[in-house]
Amino acid sequence: MARESISKRSVDMVLAAFIVARFSRLLNSRCQLTRDDRPLSTEEIGRLGEKIARRWLMANGAKILYCNFRAPRGGEVDIVAREGKCLLFTEVKTRRAGGPGRPLEAVNEAKRRLIRRGANEWLRLLGTREIPWRFDVIEVILEEGEKPRVHRVENAFPDAPLS
Repeated sequence: MARESISKRSVDMVLAAFIVARFSRLLNSRCQLTRDDRPLSTEEIGRLGEKIARRWLMANGAKILYCNFRAPRGGEVDIVAREGKCLLFTEVKTRRAGGPGRPLEAVNEAKRRLIRRGANEWLRLLGTREIPWRFDVIEVILEEGEKPRVHRVENAFPDAPLS
């Protein structure tokens, strides 16, 4: 009986991922980077990028556990997700096309410390560190009239100690 429920759960997850990938308006529509004849602000671009990143993760089989986790003693993680048995602590960086540099370059050492602190607190609240986890960065590039481009950098800072 347990084997059947695991199998059904896997099929349901694959089906959900397919539906999100195929029919998500955020992933499949052309970007509109203006509202009421004004360009979107940096904050609005960032929020849009986070929504796109969540949908992209779901379309690729991940389960979103929490968004914008803020640890009580400092630290933050944009998206906490689970992909199979691996816990993902994900930072999202969104840029307009043609901007200077790659979004990943904005994840400097100070930002990495904040993400590590947030991940540390999440694992403390879980009560275990005995699960596989990693730090990812999702880059979202938006261009007026084009579909968003999404790129995930897995294990973006593997040498980073957690504590």
